[in-house]
Amino acid sequence: MKIKVENLSKRFNREWIFKDLSFQFSPENNYAIVGPNGSGKSTLLQILWGQLLPSQGNLIYETSGSVLPQEEVFKHISIATPYMDLIDEFTLLEMVHFHFKFKRVRKNLSIAELLELFELTHAKDKTVANFSSGMRQRLKLGLAFYSEGSALFLDEPTTNLDKKSIAWYWNQLNNLPKEILVIIASNQEQEYPQTAEKIDILKYK
Repeated sequence: MKIKVENLSKRFNREWIFKDLSFQFSPENNYAIVGPNGSGKSTLLQILWGQLLPSQGNLIYETSGSVLPQEEVFKHISIATPYMDLIDEFTLLEMVHFHFKFKRVRKNLSIAELLELFELTHAKDKTVANFSSGMRQRLKLGLAFYSEGSALFLDEPTTNLDKKSIAWYWNQLNNLPKEILVIIASNQEQEYPQTAEKIDILKYK
């Protein structure tokens, strides 16, 4: 998927979060949206995946050389964020089954294989409400990494992860198919590849 943005701007009340961002995101590269806490990184990410509307400007999504209608974008993307909700009443097995009723599994993996890749097999019958913050984040990331799609959006992906889980995150990120567009919002260099093209949101204030 390619995402072209033209003069993209977002305002809350009288405050401009960012203004006049023009850019093209292509799957040949990884991208890092950088800036300090509260600078608007998450807001930009939510606009790019279609959750929020911009105040000004245009977004154009292209896949396989054709323009993708905005109402179809959700079918092609995966998302993982610390503030994304999980269903606490579900067990891990129920949560994974539920998620993949709406998304196709990458590589046609079985649920058992997914749990092994998530490194959460031991917790398959545990309710999500009883997960630690790190387990919850790893589950969110795992669901995003293994959902079939052409674009992946990650917001502060290593939040709540310990050293072992951060190594797991990097292994999953490095093993993604090369054709997937990856956009990461972060103020920590250890969360995105050194080769990622950076978009400093402070330049668009």
